[in-house]
Amino acid sequence: MNHLDKILIEKKISISFLKKNNSISKLEENFNNFSKRNFVEALSKKISAQNIAVIAEIKKSSPSKGVIRENFILEDIAKDYSKNGASCLSILTDEPFFNGKIEYVEQARNVVDIPILRKDFIIDDIQISETKAIGADCILLIVAALDDYQLNDFYEHSKNIDLDVLVEVHNFKELERALKISPELLGINNRNLSTFEVDIQNSIELLKEVPDEVTVISESGILNQAHLERLTEAGIYGFLIGEKFMRAESPGQDLAELISL
Repeated sequence: MNHLDKILIEKKISISFLKKNNSISKLEENFNNFSKRNFVEALSKKISAQNIAVIAEIKKSSPSKGVIRENFILEDIAKDYSKNGASCLSILTDEPFFNGKIEYVEQARNVVDIPILRKDFIIDDIQISETKAIGADCILLIVAALDDYQLNDFYEHSKNIDLDVLVEVHNFKELERALKISPELLGINNRNLSTFEVDIQNSIELLKEVPDEVTVISESGILNQAHLERLTEAGIYGFLIGEKFMRAESPGQDLAELISL
């Protein structure tokens, strides 16, 4: 059983608690509390001009690395990223494995103007409505966690309530499934879920099968300017980076230094 399998088992338990206290109709009452920030546009504008666009991630812990950042003041990190060139934020809201919190999305939204991705493991419709209700602009759909029906249904549900969607794949088989729903935004994760090894060549290889109109984001294992140069030379200009920044004294300064190619 890999980390994803363990997370999904725990996620089913947390969803049962969510449903005891909420319903989709109840969550819909909060949909108009926040104005939409265009996540896809914030990235595609830069990427189409062959400029680097970074989704800077805020996470305290991970199941494989444990606590990543002890000095964790979410608002300070969000502002640090924003003033140093982040195009968007990614915020972990999974609590058992990543020490995330639902409240982090609104807390960050209150101090920055850039769009926000709710990074979590979405396996039920109610989580999609919850994502909209808490003020996120984009939702993550992990192909490895969903069957084809769920993937299509969740994508349509998200778009119908004006959420942008980052569809994440790890390999060619998942990419083939993802392309059937014609995503605007495709994340290629460089982590092998079976071995947990990371190789940025994964993004380069999978990119060859991605239609030109799809905006591609490379995720995991991007640690230095040499990695960025290798990926941009292959035609990838969008990146989701978290752990590297979160280990730095100033995550925002580390971001600024990385993208100063």
